[in-house]
Amino acid sequence: MGRLNAGKGERAAATPGAQGKRPCPTRNGGRPRKVVAAATPPAAREGDRDAVKRYRQPFHPPTTTSCRPRAEPPRFPPSSPPRTGGRTVDFLMILQRLKATKRTGWVRKGVSGPESIADHMYRMSVMAMIAADGDPSIDQTKCIKLAIVHDIAEALAGDIAPSDGVSKAEKHRLETTALAEMLGRLGTDRGVSREMRQLWEEYEAGETSEARLLKDMDKVEMILQAHEYEEDQPTMQLGEFFQSVEGKLKTQTGRQWADEIARRRAEAQQRRRQQQGEEDSKDS
Repeated sequence: MGRLNAGKGERAAATPGAQGKRPCPTRNGGRPRKVVAAATPPAAREGDRDAVKRYRQPFHPPTTTSCRPRAEPPRFPPSSPPRTGGRTVDFLMILQRLKATKRTGWVRKGVSGPESIADHMYRMSVMAMIAADGDPSIDQTKCIKLAIVHDIAEALAGDIAPSDGVSKAEKHRLETTALAEMLGRLGTDRGVSREMRQLWEEYEAGETSEARLLKDMDKVEMILQAHEYEEDQPTMQLGEFFQSVEGKLKTQTGRQWADEIARRRAEAQQRRRQQQGEEDSKDS
């Protein structure tokens, strides 16, 4: 009987659980124990996708034979903000649509190789930098930023042209919704997101000196592009774009640049008429 009790004691001493230790997960023929992931909590399901993705990753037990306690993974997403790198890349990938989307007006006129929204935004940014140079009443940096963000919502809303028959109020609503979704991806808690929204709203309102200048630059860039398309593609007749800005430019700089473009366009048209006349006379 004593030997039997002693045997039980020996077996109990050999069992790690008897000493209050956690059983080693790797001691089962060398196979790790299975861990079943819990269901995604509602807060994570409705919140940040990156946090949910991290939460769903399974916990792999240690591959060594050591039975020292290891910290278990958190059951819920951490309360700290998710990594900003993932959000930033998500946002930048949305902006790629600005590079891929061609401007509606040129597409409908049958222009060969029409510019993208991003093409328009880039040259307009350079125009803003030049137009605001040397004017102490204009914030040059803000002008450049306004140009960068003025069409940013079109990445999701698309380039809505006047010929689409969409009212200004509806266009504004669609772009406001698109911008909210984009900045939600970037993170509405970030200062740069708030700045982008404020700049976009300032441009839309068109009440500050910088916004009025940029509104003019938007129109001037368009007629400059129209003139270039007429030069490169002689069969193009894009006079309607010039007519659409007549009497709508509010700054002296905008009117001066537009007048110069119109003068060059008139000279180019005169040269083409002369060349056509010479060719007709040769044929006759």
